Amino acid sequence: MQTGPIQAQTVSKPAAILNLALLIPMLSAIVAITPLAIDMYLPAMSTLAASFHSDITTVQQSLSLYLAGYSLGMLCFGPLADRIGRRPLVIMGLTGFMLISLALAFVTSIEVFLTLRFAQAFIGAAATVVVPGYIKEVYGENTAKGMSYVSLIMMLAPLLAPSLGSLILEFGEWHLIFFILAFYACILLSLVLWKLKMPSDSDKGNRSQKSFFGAYAVVFTKPGVKLHIASGVLTSFAFFCYLTASPFVYMEVFGLDKSLFAILFSTNVGALMLANVINSRIVGRYGSRRMLRVSTILAMLAGSALFLVNWFGLSLYFTVATLIPFMGFLGVMSVNADAIVLMKFKQETGTATAVIGTLRFGCGALAGPLLALFYTGTAVPFSALMLSSVVLVGVCQFYAPTGVQNPN
Repeated sequence: MQTGPIQAQTVSKPAAILNLALLIPMLSAIVAITPLAIDMYLPAMSTLAASFHSDITTVQQSLSLYLAGYSLGMLCFGPLADRIGRRPLVIMGLTGFMLISLALAFVTSIEVFLTLRFAQAFIGAAATVVVPGYIKEVYGENTAKGMSYVSLIMMLAPLLAPSLGSLILEFGEWHLIFFILAFYACILLSLVLWKLKMPSDSDKGNRSQKSFFGAYAVVFTKPGVKLHIASGVLTSFAFFCYLTASPFVYMEVFGLDKSLFAILFSTNVGALMLANVINSRIVGRYGSRRMLRVSTILAMLAGSALFLVNWFGLSLYFTVATLIPFMGFLGVMSVNADAIVLMKFKQETGTATAVIGTLRFGCGALAGPLLALFYTGTAVPFSALMLSSVVLVGVCQFYAPTGVQNPN
């Protein structure tokens, strides 16, 4: 069994570096199909509604259906990847995503569109759920470093997708967006068939023999896992609070126009990317546990400052100055929480990824209703919920065991 980085394989060093230089961007691009499929068609919402002779609120339901389909897909395909291997799932997921994206370009009714969006997300999850397992195989004990690289590249997708969608609409109708998504999946599928050949793809001895529900039982009963899973889920909830509330906070509370909002939103994404760069450089020295705990403490301090500046109604500059580092600390917390969980499993990494992803989307979906429930017309509920999330992560980490658990 391979536990170390890919460089440790019996290949020449230049070839190993070349393989790694291609592999990480390829895995990142696979994960990016989700944010691209979610965000690229947002500028076409009104055009879609007019094309289907429907209203925009009905078209917006496709977002919720996509998230639901993706969560269900992860639940189904996670244990399957552990039993039959990762490569078949990637091929099936990209092929299905490509064909359904192509079909979406030809639909003429809102009902078929909504159905295909659910199916697109469901089958696409087969490709993305295996990526963390590949990262663990490549980086071994330095899994957090690999997760940082993937997160760094993947963050470009939601940052660029809406602008890319708007650019596409300048050259054609909304159908072109789904043609391009199909072409993107086709290119990735070609790369996977040509280059994605990992030791685990041919080593059947280390695959899980657990049943579907047995694999989930292993994940949920593994000692020392629950609190780290909770830490990652709570961190994601804070992200979703930011994504949900940031347009209101910046444009309604502080009165910024769309251009300034886009700049500040990009700045916070930049903070996340910088945090992943820093984490990738130093996590090998200090370890994921220490990085998670230190970043949680720093996030609690930054979150407290964010809450106080909004509680006392200080200007935009104070919110920006506290939110940027806060988002960076969240980025470090997220990748290290995931890495700690993945390192505890040898055969059920796909199932563990499915659990993490499904819980994250489920809890993330609560951000909107909770923000609406505590609505005051200010940024106080937004900052209070984000602070509460990281405080709860701190509680989880306080009670989390410090001993190392052997995988399976």
